[in-house]
Amino acid sequence: MTVMRYTKDHEWVREEADGIWTVGITHFAQEQLGDIVYVELPAIGRRFGQGEDACVIESVKAAAELKQPLSGEVLATNDALAEHPELVNSDPCGAGWFLKIKPSAPAELDALMDEATYQTYLAG
Repeated sequence: MTVMRYTKDHEWVREEADGIWTVGITHFAQEQLGDIVYVELPAIGRRFGQGEDACVIESVKAAAELKQPLSGEVLATNDALAEHPELVNSDPCGAGWFLKIKPSAPAELDALMDEATYQTYLAG
């Protein structure tokens, strides 16, 4: 079973193999931003603390930052977003992912919401 967790800032993190987690923004977040036209990704090897700005997202409406859901090191970035930032709009929880990280403080997951809690948060 795939584990996904969500932040109050509408980022998601999904467990992959070998303790690697993929990070992106939710469907709600991409809807609020509108058509995404540019994404600036961090360098591989960069380390972030939980809540730090990790990526810049620009849309026709606004500029925003993806805040790191978990502390850790960037292992990979979604290079397809350089040429096709619209992937974030069309498939925010799939092909529109931003980065893959190796968490340095896995206990931080406890502060994130599961799917049901996130849906309640959106409805509230």
